[in-house]
Amino acid sequence: MPLEIVAPQLKQVQELIGEQLRQGDETVRRLTGDINVVGGKMLRPGLVLVAGAATGQITQEHIRVGAMVEMIHGATLLHDDVIDAGQIRRGVPTINSVWGNECAVLLGDFLLSRVLAMCSQSGSTVVQRLALTASRLCGGELRQTMQKRNIGLSEAEYIEIIKDKCASLFSVCCELGAILAGGNPSEVAALGRYGESLGIGFQITDDLLDIVGDEAAAGKTLGMDAANNRVTLPVIHLLGGSRVEEVVVQWLEKPAEYREELKGALRRFGSIDYAGSRAKDFIEDAIENLAQLRDSQAKEALISTARYVIERANRFCG
Repeated sequence: MPLEIVAPQLKQVQELIGEQLRQGDETVRRLTGDINVVGGKMLRPGLVLVAGAATGQITQEHIRVGAMVEMIHGATLLHDDVIDAGQIRRGVPTINSVWGNECAVLLGDFLLSRVLAMCSQSGSTVVQRLALTASRLCGGELRQTMQKRNIGLSEAEYIEIIKDKCASLFSVCCELGAILAGGNPSEVAALGRYGESLGIGFQITDDLLDIVGDEAAAGKTLGMDAANNRVTLPVIHLLGGSRVEEVVVQWLEKPAEYREELKGALRRFGSIDYAGSRAKDFIEDAIENLAQLRDSQAKEALISTARYVIERANRFCG
C-alpha cells in the first residue's frame, strides 16, 4: 500500500484502537486478542490522513477519526463474516468460526459502542457525517440482501448498492480528512468524489476476486457471494445473454460444484474483462477528481492508492 508517508500517524491510529479495545472487561480483551482489528491494509484511516496532508496539516483529530473509521470497518467485517459464514479473514480464523456467531455479533457491537464513546469527544461535523455514513452502510447491506437470487438486477442498481455499502465510507474518510485539515469546500467535495469512485472501483474488484480469486493469496474465504445468492457485476454482464442463464442458476444453487464452469463462462463471454474495465473506469474517475489539488507527495499517494486497487485485482485473480 502506498501509505508510507503517513506511517507514523497510522501507528498512532493503531495504538489508539488498541487503547479502545482494552476498555472492555477480561472476556472482551480475550476476544479482541483473537482478531486483527488493526492487522489489515488500514486503507480507510490512511485515506483520512493522506487527504488531510493533501489539504493542510494532520492533527490529533485525524488520528481519532482514523481510529473510528477503522473500528466501524472492523465491526462490519465481524458482522459480514457471520452473515457469510466466513472462515478466514486476514489470513487467520474468523471470530465466528472460533467462538461462534453470538460472540462475533456482540464483539462487532462492542467496537461500534467504542466509536460512539469516541464521538462524544469530536465535533458535530464528524459525528453527523459518520452517523449518516453508518446509516448508508447498513442500508446498502440491507438492499443487497433483499436482492438475493435476483438475476434481473441491473448494473445501475448494483452500482447504487455498492456506493452505499462500501464507497460511502471511503468518501467520508476523504471528506473528513480534508475538513479537519482546513481544506476549502471545493477540495472537500473533490476528495469526497475521489473517495466514492475509489470505493466503487474497490468493491467491483472485490466482487470479481470473490469469484475468480485465489483464496490463499487473498487471505480470506472466497465464494461468499455465490453461497449467499448475491449477483454481482461479472455475473450481471454474463446474464446479458440468455444462453448463459442456466450456468448462473446452477452456480447459485451449488456454488462449489459449478464455480469452475462459471469462471469458464465469465472468461468466454468477456465478463471478467468487463468488470475489470468498469473498475478501471471508476479508478480513473477518482484520479481525475484530484486535478484541482495542489501537487504534493500526499496527492501522489492518493493517485498511487487508486492504482493499487487495480493492481490488487491483477495480483489475486487467476
